Amino acid sequence: MAYDFRMNDTTPPCPECSGTYAYEMGALLVCPECGHEWSPGPSEASAGESGESGEKVVKDAVGNVLRDGDTVTVIKALKVKGSPSGIKAGTKVRNIKLVDGVDGHDIDCRIEGFGNMQLKSAVVKKA
Repeated sequence: MAYDFRMNDTTPPCPECSGTYAYEMGALLVCPECGHEWSPGPSEASAGESGESGEKVVKDAVGNVLRDGDTVTVIKALKVKGSPSGIKAGTKVRNIKLVDGVDGHDIDCRIEGFGNMQLKSAVVKKA
């Protein structure tokens, strides 16, 4: 039996390697060729991904909409340069600020013991 692995015409190519086999995994798009994961942009996103005023909507790992001032919980252990322990899963982060960060880091926050840093919304869930 032969399988056809071509994706549909609505799935965009990978921004890293231009591979055509990208697929959806939750709120992310994944390229099986290079392993790159990314959030679909406004032209790639399904209807309802941007707010009524045209501003970008940031969602957590399970799809809840995040806003400035929310409290979130880190859902997986994160390595931090210069720290032997890193950030543990279950760490609560209060009073987040949504930003247009670098490399997908769209949450600006302060974590006790680590200071100010940026996180990706894909590694947190709304508390």
